[in-house]
Amino acid sequence: QVQLVESGGGLVQAGDSLRLDCAASGRSFSSYGMGWFRQAPGKERELVAAISSGGSTYYADSVKGRFTISRDNAKNAAYLQMNSLKPEDTAVYYCAATAAVFATTPVRYAYWGQGTQVTVSS
Repeated sequence: QVQLVESGGGLVQAGDSLRLDCAASGRSFSSYGMGWFRQAPGKERELVAAISSGGSTYYADSVKGRFTISRDNAKNAAYLQMNSLKPEDTAVYYCAATAAVFATTPVRYAYWGQGTQVTVSS
């Protein structure tokens, strides 16, 4: 069992940066693949970035070069550094954990945080 709590969302202007933090509790955090998803009003939840238990990363095309996912297994934490934010990045961002080494689809993630709102004004 893993419990996840996100923090770091907020209201920013286009071009600004934000870092989202995901604090995990439970055992064997280092063995879980981690993902950051987002969901905008009226849209499906989409994967933004994922990181495997070994540190391999995946990014959606829409955020490549702007967002960076990382993890610190010693702190049971995952992060999403978001730079050059755009209004279209506005969404609720969710941290999720999968028992798979790596996964890109929501159904593979068994554990989810409550979400944190990111709003980017133009």
